[in-house]
Amino acid sequence: MSVVDSTGTVLPRRTARQPGDLPAPRSFPPSLAGNPALPYAAIGQELADLRLQIPGVHGCVLGGVDGLLITHNMQTDVDPNDLAALAATTYGLGRQVGLRLGQGEFQQSTVRNDRGYLSVYAVSPQALLAVVGQDSINVARLHLHAPSTAERLAALLERDRP
Repeated sequence: MSVVDSTGTVLPRRTARQPGDLPAPRSFPPSLAGNPALPYAAIGQELADLRLQIPGVHGCVLGGVDGLLITHNMQTDVDPNDLAALAATTYGLGRQVGLRLGQGEFQQSTVRNDRGYLSVYAVSPQALLAVVGQDSINVARLHLHAPSTAERLAALLERDRP
């Protein structure tokens, strides 16, 4: 059955998806938040180095895909717990876009606002790097340096795993 609007135009009808049309839900490993075995000093140094390499970066957060804060080096009054949750939300949206469009796994997403940026980068299946910057930040430079920082953070997170 077709749907016709008030002008007589036939509108496309959306069909219901079958359960097999969607990918299986992904199970996540335990959260990294509060893990005493993590090399926090080395992780903190990576976050500080990224902040210092890119003028205009207000701070960085390493958070879990579950939205929980692992560690941060925020230099503003932004709550790092809120930022970790926002990073996970951004990741969730980006992940769904990748799945629906068949474009693969989430890599990064950037949100530009009136007075600044939030960029979220995949670190590992469990962790995300969120970077907050002012509007004058050189986003191209950030996108050049942040992925290598994310790779080093991933190596640090894997280093002490059994």
